[in-house]
Amino acid sequence: MSLTLCACSSIRYYAQAVHGQGELVLRRQPVRKLLRDPATGPKLAARLSLALAAREFASRELDLPDNRSYTYYVDLHRPYVVWNVFATPRFSVEAVRHCFPIAGCVAYRGWFSEAAAEADAARMRDKGDDVWVGGVPAYSTLGWFADPILSSMLPWDDDELAGTLFHELAHQLIYARGDTAFNESFASFVQAEGLREWRAARGLPPADGHAQAMADGFTKLVLDLRDRLKSLYAGGGDIEAMEAGKQREIAAFRQRYAQWRDAHWPHDHRYDAWVEQPINNARLLPFGLYDAWTPAFAVLFRQSGARWPAFYARVRQLARRPKAKRDAALQGLLCEHP
Repeated sequence: MSLTLCACSSIRYYAQAVHGQGELVLRRQPVRKLLRDPATGPKLAARLSLALAAREFASRELDLPDNRSYTYYVDLHRPYVVWNVFATPRFSVEAVRHCFPIAGCVAYRGWFSEAAAEADAARMRDKGDDVWVGGVPAYSTLGWFADPILSSMLPWDDDELAGTLFHELAHQLIYARGDTAFNESFASFVQAEGLREWRAARGLPPADGHAQAMADGFTKLVLDLRDRLKSLYAGGGDIEAMEAGKQREIAAFRQRYAQWRDAHWPHDHRYDAWVEQPINNARLLPFGLYDAWTPAFAVLFRQSGARWPAFYARVRQLARRPKAKRDAALQGLLCEHP
């Protein structure tokens, strides 16, 4: 019975993925055609022009794939393209992992419908798991399709829009199957360094580091909470004691956050809403995935003479190694980070 249910669930999941991706392909419009169309409003035209310029810069200056990705546009008529469902056991900070033929094993499942994502989340909650659903404005098909510019990406500021294109194209270039931390850290480094070069080429000053510094500090607080919960769960105990300890740690995190914000960023409350919402193990999962190895890639880029082809060649060598050896090499690079 359980095998039949699992098979039906898998079929339903893959069916919605095929349908969702197919809908994007059918609805996409060439950006250059839209820019020539008098019916395209000036605001949309300006955003598409910027995205197209960033896309051309990515191939010309960053040696990222030169293909049809981000030369099309899709108006989604919704805030996100997919909704990711993250889950953990009730007393664990380790993700319930899902394995796919191309991407390998990852810590979430993505749904093209918010209602379908919430239904998936409800099924996992019914099993007793901690669950969190998060909307995603952009994603990469790793070069299997010509990924379009999405309407969900256009409200971002110029740096985030350009940087996201660099990030997603980096996924198309190099991808280690099943190693989310490696893949996201690599793409995040390409995004940050690419954005630095993009701003310089456009005669803009270096980006203000305020947002990144605050994001780094907040991430450290969340990772500290995750470590505390991991230690709590490892200690064992009955369900009531574990749940009480879990809620104490979450309450203490909220206090530490308020103290940190007031001491360092008294006029910036951008993370208040996140902290005030319900917190569980699953909601902590995305933190640390995108930047765990980013400083190691910065060292590798420097060792490669700040030349993109040489850098990518060394990253490919890392991607081919078994994960344990890859992690050891990255850890060694971290030791060289200033």
